[in-house]
Amino acid sequence: MQPILDIAGKLGLPQKALNCYGQHMAKLQLDTLPKKGTRPKGKIILVSAINPTRSGEGKTTVAIGLAQGMASIGKHVSLALREPSLGPVFGVKGGGTGGGRCQLEPSARINMHFTGDMHAIGAAHNLLAALLDNTVHFRSELDLEHRQIFWRRVLDMNDRALRQTVIGLGGRFNGVPRETGFDITAASEVMAILCLCEDLVDLKTRLGQILVGFDRSGDPVTAHSLQATGAMAALLQDAFLPNLVQSSEGVPAFVHGGPFGNIAHGCNSVMATSAAATYADYAVTEAGFGFDLGAEKFFDLKCRSSGLWPSAVVLVVTVRALRIHGGEDPNLSGDISEIERGLAHLDHHVHSVCAFGFEPVIAINCFANDSEQELTVIERWCNQRELNIARFTGFTDGGAGAEHLAHAVVRAAAQPQPKTRFLYALESEPEAKITAVARTIYGASEVEFSRTARKDLERISTLGYGRLPVCIAKTHLSLSGDPALVGHPRGFALPVESVRIAAGAGYLLVLTGDIVTMPGLPREPAAHRIDLTDDGEITGI
Repeated sequence: MQPILDIAGKLGLPQKALNCYGQHMAKLQLDTLPKKGTRPKGKIILVSAINPTRSGEGKTTVAIGLAQGMASIGKHVSLALREPSLGPVFGVKGGGTGGGRCQLEPSARINMHFTGDMHAIGAAHNLLAALLDNTVHFRSELDLEHRQIFWRRVLDMNDRALRQTVIGLGGRFNGVPRETGFDITAASEVMAILCLCEDLVDLKTRLGQILVGFDRSGDPVTAHSLQATGAMAALLQDAFLPNLVQSSEGVPAFVHGGPFGNIAHGCNSVMATSAAATYADYAVTEAGFGFDLGAEKFFDLKCRSSGLWPSAVVLVVTVRALRIHGGEDPNLSGDISEIERGLAHLDHHVHSVCAFGFEPVIAINCFANDSEQELTVIERWCNQRELNIARFTGFTDGGAGAEHLAHAVVRAAAQPQPKTRFLYALESEPEAKITAVARTIYGASEVEFSRTARKDLERISTLGYGRLPVCIAKTHLSLSGDPALVGHPRGFALPVESVRIAAGAGYLLVLTGDIVTMPGLPREPAAHRIDLTDDGEITGI
């Protein structure tokens, strides 16, 4: 690893612009951040993917490798990526800093506590919860209805036992008993606010707008009315600032914010993306899970809110994922027809990218057991449709394995930038917005709203929140709401179970199917493989 001051020097940032956390990590100082409303000079490259398998398809690895490949061909490039959550680190997927020769460094520290951002977000969120229950306990003039409180607590850990809880037990000195629960920190509205705000004024305004419940008259109660805004902002003083680290080959990387792509909006912070595009000619960023989740939200939420807009879109595909979307177990060998059937899934995502005005660059993330025949089938399909395509071998070859992809991306980014295009207008009714995403991006034939969702939408309309965009929480394993429905499903209905108001983040959170906001650990958690050596080195991530 190179000293962080040398990494900052590649971006023209002097030492006084940084608050260093040791030799290899730093935060940008407040006066170094791009000003709200200013459009960065650099071109933003969005990396997304088809729907992944449970192990992931290496989208972060491709994003890091692409940046290294662009640096290898002489481009001034930086990265803007999200912070890992401890949930996946100890759960199924393991670390979230890439892999092989395309990693963020220092990877173990980034995967664990990093600079403390996740903890600060959790503390700010739970402070609001404590102030809320304190207000109920003392029966303040706000006259909160404790059965109409929907602000839950958060924890940065997969813990299914905390999804539904009862608090306030043990007598009147311990508060008022009520049902509540925990979400994972990456699903916190505070996390979404941190990632969408553009300065401290914006941060405090959004925090104050958080809707936590209703009083006995049915009027909304916010963080501002609980006088929580100032203290929450104070807890987020350092977490607000983007982190600067590096890739395996010394490409500067702004790593900041980590909302889940299947639960929240799945994109790193606006401030980090703006900084990356301000201090470099190209900024490579990604959006969580498949294009149907993170990338749709990147456009309809992040770009709409900030005014940012990418210059090119990369769509990551793997043989393994195409096999499972073609109806085969990805761990078993099969004939080539499984991949050919899976290409219908890729075709759907290509059309989704085109809905926002882009022709995607297809990146085949190559694995060691992929055969030449399998890779050729994918390439032939793309060539027949005149799609730009490149193999990626960055996991084993680093930036050198991404140079062909880098050239393709540079060519795509040089094309005239498409006009800003969203899937729906803010003036549309929430039902119409949800339906637009479900039909265009998921391929659903209809949307089925539960009785609870209908009541939620009525309240949203009454309270005047109907102009907010929608953030749909859905499984990442399928275009539909059913994780078992792989491939290119048609004629399905998207079930909407409830709709929450995330007024501070500035969107309506739409919960579909069996989606949960507190994941659980698998039977064999990744935590079983993680250890600390006698020399103080973390292993197993």
